[in-house]
Amino acid sequence: MSRDQDHFDVLRNIQKKRDVSQRVLANSLGFSLGKLNYIISELKKKGLVKVENFIKNKRKGKYIYILTPSGLSQKTKLTINFMKRKMKEYDELKSELDELKKK
Repeated sequence: MSRDQDHFDVLRNIQKKRDVSQRVLANSLGFSLGKLNYIISELKKKGLVKVENFIKNKRKGKYIYILTPSGLSQKTKLTINFMKRKMKEYDELKSELDELKKK
């Protein structure tokens, strides 16, 4: 899987559920906890994600992940690229099927 695909998956999942734990998010994406932590750190450095601690939470390790306006913009760009790739794959598969039907 490409780095852009990993970033897209994380951004998409964070947008769906901002208060998910890293462990749950890593499991749902099929990532190791270390890989997810690294990706979130990258996204944070790029200004695409803000990480905030729940003030009233007894477990001070509980965070909320927020997409910044730049993060939303990047997610949109990655979504468009993802859709273009999938449409191209679909067209290629359709052409292959058409060729097989001709034979």
